[in-house]
Amino acid sequence: MYIAIVIVGLVAITLILHFASPWWLTPLASNWSSIDTTIEISFWITGAVFIAVNLFLAWTVWRYRHNKNRRSHYEPENKKLEIWLTALTTIGVIAMLTPGLIVWAKVVNVPDDAMEVEAIGQQWQWTFRFPGEDGVLGAANARFVSNRNRFGLDPSDPNGADDILVEHHRLHLPLDQPVKLVLRSNDVLHNFAVPQFRVKMDLVPGTQTYQWFTPTREGTFDVLCEELCGLAHYTMKGQVQVEPEQDFETWLATYPTFDDVQSGDGIDLAAGEAAYQSCAGCHGANGQGNPALNAPNLTRLDSRYMARQLRHYRNDIRGTEREDSPGQTMVAIARGIEPDTEADLLAYIESLNAVDVDGTLVGDIANGQRLYGACVACHGAGGEGKVLLSAPALAGQSDLYLKRQLEHFSMGWRGKHPEDQFGTQMRLMTRTIHSPERLRDLLAYIAML
Repeated sequence: MYIAIVIVGLVAITLILHFASPWWLTPLASNWSSIDTTIEISFWITGAVFIAVNLFLAWTVWRYRHNKNRRSHYEPENKKLEIWLTALTTIGVIAMLTPGLIVWAKVVNVPDDAMEVEAIGQQWQWTFRFPGEDGVLGAANARFVSNRNRFGLDPSDPNGADDILVEHHRLHLPLDQPVKLVLRSNDVLHNFAVPQFRVKMDLVPGTQTYQWFTPTREGTFDVLCEELCGLAHYTMKGQVQVEPEQDFETWLATYPTFDDVQSGDGIDLAAGEAAYQSCAGCHGANGQGNPALNAPNLTRLDSRYMARQLRHYRNDIRGTEREDSPGQTMVAIARGIEPDTEADLLAYIESLNAVDVDGTLVGDIANGQRLYGACVACHGAGGEGKVLLSAPALAGQSDLYLKRQLEHFSMGWRGKHPEDQFGTQMRLMTRTIHSPERLRDLLAYIAML
């Protein structure tokens, strides 16, 4: 008897909680209201089944409670009941499947006027590609990926020459324009999902998938990878910014084409060497850095990483904290470098011979090696860094410089700005260190790489 009352009470509490504090879908920002309708139909059908099954359970517990004067009745079959249950179950399944199939038919049929955009997923970042003036995306494949061809475009396909490469975690899209989002993975299984758009799709290595939608509301929406893709899966985030078409065109014009990226013409190493003289005071004549000034060893950093950091300094993404005096110095320096001069300067620095800086910190090497396990995926087993993941080399770098940067990440002095995607990831990863002692152990191990 008491068990029946408890079951009925649980059903009543569930209903009260639902209507008093209802579960709402994220506000819709695309044309896929039909997916919301499908979810709601499934919700009400399963909710009705939940209520019916539990009330039936409560009734049977009460109806067939123990009574010493009652004798059990064995009835192995009840065809009438079986027919009713089969019919009701069939109706319920059809009612849930039919709306989904109708929506799926719409999902796989892309409008003819949809703008095609490619989203590329790789551990643990998003990049995007737009067709150029020819309106056609060039062929691409993971086997073409290299330090100079990070998008994996086929160099022999002329359609890819004018493709616009967006090496940034934020995708801009025009308002009320149908978009076919072509999805490609350069490594493992990923998933592209924007909750407000209601559609999501896996990125399967070796094949190409797609989804389409029409953004109907201006704003910035988070892109989530909803498929476990490795150690730093939880840091793989991007954004979609929906805006008027004129703003979108202005934004797109700021990014280079595949031809622009591949071209190395116009680099003047002599001009770069001359520009470097203003850097040598802190970073040394050979680019080896100066730990006393918190100046890193530049010979261990690739030009793309250095270009991104200069851009961050220039745009107040890094070096804005009052306590970061070396960063504030770099803000002023970065703003004084002309774009043409910057290309020559970085090319010259990259031409310098690699120099290793000896470690100065003492710690537990074995513990440091265990801690470094969380760093291997991005920075490599030997601390060599991975250009394709935008992860700098750690081996040969000043341990005092690394210590300062990890402290800045953990305190939010670096990586807090929404434009600093990789800095945000590093802020999350520094949570694995926990204490100054563990930090020294980690740096002592890195110094041995």
